[in-house]
Amino acid sequence: MALQWLTLVATIWLQSINGTNSNFPAYSSELKRTLSITQLQLNNLASASDAGKLLGWISGVAASHFPLWLVLLIGSLLGLVGYGVQFLFLTGQISPLSYWHVFLLTALAGNSICWINTVCNIVAIRNFSLDRQISVGLSTSYLGLSARVYTAVVDVAAGGGDGGDSSAERAKLFLFLNAVAPLAVCAAAAPLACMEVGVGKTRNLTTGFFAMFVITTLTGLFAVVTSLGSTAAFSVLFLPGPAVMAGVLAMLALPLVVPVAEMIGERLQRKCRIRVAHGDIEGLSFAAPATENDVAAAKKEDGEGEIPAKVMVRRVDFWIYYLVYLFGATIGLVYMNNLAQIAESRGCSAGVSSLVSLSSAFSFFGRLLPSLLDYFAPKSKSSISRAGAMGGMMAPMCGAFLLLIINGYGQVSLYISTAIIGVSTGAISSISVAATTELFGTINFGVNHNILISNIPIGSFLFGDFAALLYRARGKGDGEENCMGEKCYQTTFIIWGCLCVLGTFLAFILHKRTRKTCNTFNR
Repeated sequence: MALQWLTLVATIWLQSINGTNSNFPAYSSELKRTLSITQLQLNNLASASDAGKLLGWISGVAASHFPLWLVLLIGSLLGLVGYGVQFLFLTGQISPLSYWHVFLLTALAGNSICWINTVCNIVAIRNFSLDRQISVGLSTSYLGLSARVYTAVVDVAAGGGDGGDSSAERAKLFLFLNAVAPLAVCAAAAPLACMEVGVGKTRNLTTGFFAMFVITTLTGLFAVVTSLGSTAAFSVLFLPGPAVMAGVLAMLALPLVVPVAEMIGERLQRKCRIRVAHGDIEGLSFAAPATENDVAAAKKEDGEGEIPAKVMVRRVDFWIYYLVYLFGATIGLVYMNNLAQIAESRGCSAGVSSLVSLSSAFSFFGRLLPSLLDYFAPKSKSSISRAGAMGGMMAPMCGAFLLLIINGYGQVSLYISTAIIGVSTGAISSISVAATTELFGTINFGVNHNILISNIPIGSFLFGDFAALLYRARGKGDGEENCMGEKCYQTTFIIWGCLCVLGTFLAFILHKRTRKTCNTFNR
């Protein structure tokens, strides 16, 4: 069991440095200045990272044929090339690059995220097959902390200055860390993440998961408090850079407490209680009869009911699922990508950083929420399917967009809606991992799930560009380049809200269509 927990800790470390795309705003201005490009071209560069996910399915194919340590190595090397060449460009160590060179390098770097994420999900599902939602949720929640981890290191390395020269130096440091940090962590964590765990499905996980939840919650709160402490409104919470970096590193090391405590407990008790498909075994006790759910899960693991990608894309259920994610998590991500422009149009430009911190924090806790519900909720045959859970998390998003449309609430509605959308987006992203295995099996998960999230770049270009066109039309209608007022995004919010309503409706249709199958495989 100690080795099992150690693999989860390794995926946590990998995910904590895997959100390199969230650092784009930190060096985008320097890229814009160096390349002499327009704001529209810069926005397309931001979408290029998502475009790399269109080929994310390749990492799933690789994971099916190659050792996971090799998949990690390939992913980190892609990031090294994608971000490393941009770093050399900004530092003047190579010949000048064109805009399209940088666009392709950004897409390549975005694709590298898929490789590391695929390995983390496969390890969590394989080693905690009866608690896949809990383990995946814990692991992926740390993806939302990547920006905080990188910022803490850069604040110390660059001295935390805000001048022009310091901004350029910080941009180069972010790109350098984006290039080398994933490679270093992958090299260190690969032996742990890719270990073959002899004890496949443990039962005595209650205490361990509870400890992990406490540690993860404290880590998230620490990240939120230190992020807000860097703003003028919350200066009372300010901590010096070295203290923040030390705290972040300590929080990332804290999950090691669980495998160490488990190892000590096993040595003291000289036994390990495990759960297998035919019942519980402790020491040399006899096995109990298998339950219906255990038998169904065992059949899934033996390959029965597993659906390959070629069959999956021909099924109606997949395309309903695809649209549910497109109208839910993808719209939420597009909203957060446009948050700075939305805040500026509503006269909240001074609070952009606090809004970004707010969305990041609530997205983190949103990713953790399904795991908490899965941990505390009673297990029964009548449990709601993952598709139904996704629909339940999309419903609040509909209300959030409605709140943004209603006039008279000003910045209050912006903060409340951003928090709701952050929670819902994070939760749907986390639930979708378990939903993919629930609907289409675990053997082909790597390919199947990466095909699903290919809708992120599609939605990013489609919804993002459409919102930009409406914004520009509103601005020109007033004779100004920049649109100001709640009217700027009102039509966009109406459209996004209607699509969320449609997505919620489709989620419950999918729940009805797959409820019987999912109940037999639930957990």
